[in-house]
Amino acid sequence: MGIPGLKHKYARLGLVLALIFLDVALLATRTMMLLAVLLGLALAATAFKRLGGESIRRFRVIWRLRNRLIVTYMFIGAAPVVLILALSYVGAWVTVGQVATFLVGSELKRRASTTEHPARYLARARAADRAAIIEQMVPFLKDALPGVQIVISGPKPFQYPPDAKIPTLPPEWEHFTGLVNIEGQYYAGSIIRTGDTVAAVVSPLSPTEFARLAPGIGEVSIGGDRELVDAGNKSGGAIPPSYNILDTEFPWGNPVELAHWNQPNKTDYALLSVTSRLSAVLTAVFSDHFDFGQGILAVFVVIVVTLTLAELVSVIIGISMTRAITGAVHNLYEGTTKIGQGDFSHRIPVKGADQLADLGASFNQMTEHLERLVVVAKEKERMQSELAIATEVQNQLFPHSAPHADTIQMVGTCLPARSASGDYYDYLRLPNGHLAIAIGDVAGKGISAALLMASIQSIMRTQLLAGGATNNVAGIVAQLNRQLYANTAPEKYATFFLGLYDEATRILTYTNAGHLAPLIVSETGVKELEVTGTVVGMFPSFPYQERSIFFGPGDILVAFSDGVTEPENAYGEEFGTERLVAAVRMNQHATPTGIAAKVMEAVQLWSTSDEQSDDMTVLIAKGIAT
Repeated sequence: MGIPGLKHKYARLGLVLALIFLDVALLATRTMMLLAVLLGLALAATAFKRLGGESIRRFRVIWRLRNRLIVTYMFIGAAPVVLILALSYVGAWVTVGQVATFLVGSELKRRASTTEHPARYLARARAADRAAIIEQMVPFLKDALPGVQIVISGPKPFQYPPDAKIPTLPPEWEHFTGLVNIEGQYYAGSIIRTGDTVAAVVSPLSPTEFARLAPGIGEVSIGGDRELVDAGNKSGGAIPPSYNILDTEFPWGNPVELAHWNQPNKTDYALLSVTSRLSAVLTAVFSDHFDFGQGILAVFVVIVVTLTLAELVSVIIGISMTRAITGAVHNLYEGTTKIGQGDFSHRIPVKGADQLADLGASFNQMTEHLERLVVVAKEKERMQSELAIATEVQNQLFPHSAPHADTIQMVGTCLPARSASGDYYDYLRLPNGHLAIAIGDVAGKGISAALLMASIQSIMRTQLLAGGATNNVAGIVAQLNRQLYANTAPEKYATFFLGLYDEATRILTYTNAGHLAPLIVSETGVKELEVTGTVVGMFPSFPYQERSIFFGPGDILVAFSDGVTEPENAYGEEFGTERLVAAVRMNQHATPTGIAAKVMEAVQLWSTSDEQSDDMTVLIAKGIAT
């Protein structure tokens, strides 16, 4: 049965919110200001009317609680949206600026490097051959270096063109390639010294040339000191038109190395400034023919509109939830006051002066003993239910059967010390046909360890089935380590062993991250699969290594947790790896399932403790002949 008039109230609320957003948009864009002012006055008058009379009397007690809930919803809904938009804007600014200056700077370096070979050749050439050499060079240089000028100092100075206005090249120069300041004008060029001869090949950077450095990227300028500003070095290029309101201008600058013509071998820095747009950078990076920038900006517009609509919906839902919560609290308060004269004496902390405080004062009259029993019973029931769910979920996480293979048989089993285990084992066939074998031991026991175990399994299966780490076992473990370190508490870590088995070659490639060394039991002896790295989740980065071993017919891989080797007998002796190997050898002709069962039976017979102290996990793999 619905509340009378509730739908009409929600409709009015939605209309008011829509008008508020419209008024804010008009004010922000400075369009139709008269309409915006009138709409704001109308909304203010409506709000004042709604707050008067019956509304104030009815919500006098609970208005502060309602406001706090609304503020909470705003922080939950609106604040993240604003932060995401701000982060997107800053990220776009940095990216556009860096990419734009990189494109322009790269072209500037290319121009300078183009002059290095001609300058080196002229510095080494004989004075009698310079004119002929330059006559051959200039037609090629003019296309790439408009306005190219050549100056040679030394025993026989030379200058091209003869009417060039560049001053004499100081003979103290050694070598330099890059941006050169010649009497307040920028040039891209090279200065090369060979013996007593110094040759310089430079090309002026005028505003037109600034525009040619990276066509269509935006406005480009170079500035460093006051001398250059006074000399009139202007910007070149033009900022492309915007596709929409989000395609704003982004100015950015990066330093570039600068040499001064009259100050040999001394360099400082000038500022390479580029003002560009996101669409221009995207078009330059991705395609010159496909209007990729417009598509990206269209996506941004859709995202902004979607976020705005989501925020509007969240505000409406938040206000409706606030009304429902405060109404329920008020009704509960009225109900509890009717039984407030009973024998109930339990007390709860009471703070504040709002309706929640009144509810707490009323609730304190309830019986202390009954409340305690109810709380304890409910808590116990909740914990048992959660534990049962966790156990059931974890049982579903362990593989129910091993994948079919022609050269190997596998089985794993786990006996948790509690209802939920922190041990982990897994095996599955990868998209490339290889078999993955994994076992791990999470620090601790119980639900927290089981949750971390589930995270490890999720991360591992995601990476393995994605196929991105087909032969890079160490890379998989390293990625697992980074994700666990970033998303778990510092005290949470796990030992971990991962192997990839190639049926075609019978090669097992593995990485052992601090786990007890698995054993390969064969007719010729026992080999330990050594540790190749530390535990996962303890350090942010660690260089894991991998090893490979041949796994032939009859070989038995025994991977286990410390719950198998550490149980003690009545004399304090641990079961140990030697007894584990003996149990395997006694049953080496059995199936992996039989071997695993006998190993668990031997460990349980050895231990004299009534309660299992740690999770016991064993994984058996046996090579078979094809």
